[in-house]
Amino acid sequence: MPVDPSGAQRASGHPSTRLAILILAALLAMGGLTASPPRAAAADPMKVVIIVGPMGSMTSSLRDQANRLADTARSYGASVYRLYSPNATWSRVKKYAQGANLLIYMGHGNGWPSPYKPFQKYTKDGLGLNKTAGNGNSNLKYWGEYYVKTYLHLAPNAVVILNHLCYASGKSEPGRADPSKSVAKQRVDNYGAGFLRAGARAVFAEANNATGYILSGLFATDKTMNLIFWSSPNAKHTYAFSFSSERTSGMKAILDPPKPSKYYRSVIGSLDLTAATWRAVP
Repeated sequence: MPVDPSGAQRASGHPSTRLAILILAALLAMGGLTASPPRAAAADPMKVVIIVGPMGSMTSSLRDQANRLADTARSYGASVYRLYSPNATWSRVKKYAQGANLLIYMGHGNGWPSPYKPFQKYTKDGLGLNKTAGNGNSNLKYWGEYYVKTYLHLAPNAVVILNHLCYASGKSEPGRADPSKSVAKQRVDNYGAGFLRAGARAVFAEANNATGYILSGLFATDKTMNLIFWSSPNAKHTYAFSFSSERTSGMKAILDPPKPSKYYRSVIGSLDLTAATWRAVP
């Protein structure tokens, strides 16, 4: 699917505005006013990049969900770039994700710790993308933490949303045993590390739930990342816990399992970052 950049352009065409401009120009020409330095141009729209990786028969459903998120982001004036399977290749992601204020990835996750030993940074804790373009929705290759941290240069204070992944929020793959608390913590810490090194300040992971609440929190409130996480309609609190990251100095993580060992929701990063600060990127 082609990249779809869009963003609202606003200009005033009111007659009184045009008259004021003509009068000002005439006065300047006659020397009646001293020209002031030009005002700074309006800030560029927030850049939102949405990636849907190859997920077999689930891909169509994920594209539908991604389109709803794209519509929401556009309603707030953002420029949205959609990179969807079967054309969500690493070369396209690397090109269009640069400078993203919000990066959303839906697809397979390949994290660590996992049953697939040994750990290696080239395939784990990154993105599952199309190996080649235009060859279906089961055409999968993992681009791990090394590629994310080395080649993706996100905007200052960027936010990342990882949706429907195994491992990113701590959970195991379907059919495998639930992880221990220690393993879940390592998975969240490891999956966030590459994105935080790429410039993100917060990485949300929702394995099963919709993520529209995060967009609403970012674009329409001044809440911290911590409060946005807790604004989810699926927040439970009962078994929640937090910890300081071992992979990324100064970062903090929260996991909010609905039941013991069911690690479906997490966030890691600078959780006191406010949505207002996120939107105020120069």
